[in-house]
Amino acid sequence: MRVLVQRVTSASVAVDGEIVGAIEPNPQGLVALVGATHDDDVAKARRMAEKLWQLRILDGEKSAADVGAPILVISQFTLYANTDKGRRPSWNAAAPGAVAEPLVAEFADALKGLGAVVQTGVFGAHMKVELVNDGPVTVLLEL
Repeated sequence: MRVLVQRVTSASVAVDGEIVGAIEPNPQGLVALVGATHDDDVAKARRMAEKLWQLRILDGEKSAADVGAPILVISQFTLYANTDKGRRPSWNAAAPGAVAEPLVAEFADALKGLGAVVQTGVFGAHMKVELVNDGPVTVLLEL
């Protein structure tokens, strides 16, 4: 499982022109772009949620857990792009939707279980993501 995390001051995700998830942090929040691969499982999704929740990338070396920062979770199979050959990425390492969708949902649910305020995108939808990256701070987490 891979999660590309961005520290933000605001973020939203829209599908067909309608905002389906948004966070207005005070003063910071996180956007988590989540990709799953073939050998990921529920336990890995839960461990990744815990890792993100405790990650100290907010001001003053604080974590989302320390300050109750909101998190916007968005599925992102393209995190598993393979660009080793040619000009067209291969998506073979990305888990199929039937495997990835429940894992992304488990990741978001695990964050909620830890106490996070979580908003989400829509799995498999064409989404428009807007965010203001703060810092900028962008970190790739992988398990």
